[in-house]
Amino acid sequence: MANAMNILVTGGAGYIGSHACKALAAAGYTPICYDNLSRGNRWAVKWGPLEIGDISDMAGVSAVLNKYQPAGVMHFAAYAYVGESVQKPLLYYENNFGGTVNLLNAILYHGIIPIVFSSSCATYGIPNKVPISEGHTQSPINPYGQSKLFVERLLHDLNVARDLPFVALRYFNAAGADPEGEIGEAHDPETHLIPLALSCALTADLLYIYGNDYDTADGTCIRDFVHVMDIADAHVRALDYLLNGGQSCALNLANNRGFSVKEVVAAAEKVTGRKIIADVRPRRAGDPAVLIGDSSLCRKLLGWEPKRSDLQVQLLDAWNWFQKRPPGT
Repeated sequence: MANAMNILVTGGAGYIGSHACKALAAAGYTPICYDNLSRGNRWAVKWGPLEIGDISDMAGVSAVLNKYQPAGVMHFAAYAYVGESVQKPLLYYENNFGGTVNLLNAILYHGIIPIVFSSSCATYGIPNKVPISEGHTQSPINPYGQSKLFVERLLHDLNVARDLPFVALRYFNAAGADPEGEIGEAHDPETHLIPLALSCALTADLLYIYGNDYDTADGTCIRDFVHVMDIADAHVRALDYLLNGGQSCALNLANNRGFSVKEVVAAAEKVTGRKIIADVRPRRAGDPAVLIGDSSLCRKLLGWEPKRSDLQVQLLDAWNWFQKRPPGT
């Protein structure tokens, strides 16, 4: 019999997964973190047990399912560097898609339980209009986005074939950190704009801006930044929605507005009180000029309302974490 309070969280030691674990605990659940720690952080596991294992290991997944009898699964475990996916496509298809196939095999053998899947706006590719709604064509332009789309399609097929309930959350640019400063963003290498800008504010290193000749007001790319705790809240809401019989679907997580790279840098300078020296480099292949999401469907179905959508708030939370993060991160 399922334990109504236990939720299996794959990749729960990662940036978004760990924030979801905190949100689950606050909602009365016990997050069971399942992570191989290849890219996650042991120090980020604070709200439930850690089971070290890989999603490709069906026996390992099965053992954890039998031990904890979770009522649901949140699936974050994936590699998430776009550039790396272009250089190492086999790695991404093997882990993100192949690993998920093994994970789902273990889950289906155990029994039908709802899954909240960490998807991405990268499944849309280069948009033909913004804001992007869920009905927009999905045409990924890199293996990372393709791997996420493959999983979405697999979940849809399993929903048809086996009545497996799922919600795929396609989020835009995750940003910020736990407002209480217990956990935050710590990638190695770091590729996200906000932590890179904050790092350069601290060290006076150059911040690289890739392209300033886009068809935008200031020539730099525009992105829709969503606070990581708002993303975590949406995952808990999606889980509750499924546990209460909600129909399977895919939903955008977005703030419905965007900020340019230059606007983010200026805001980071204001928050830190430090000058950030930027160096403009050529455009990166495949970077859309504007990515802004339409999250109206998520707001309607889940009652989700971002609480920390202000860019200054996101930067301040990230900066507070950045100054107190564990040594070596």
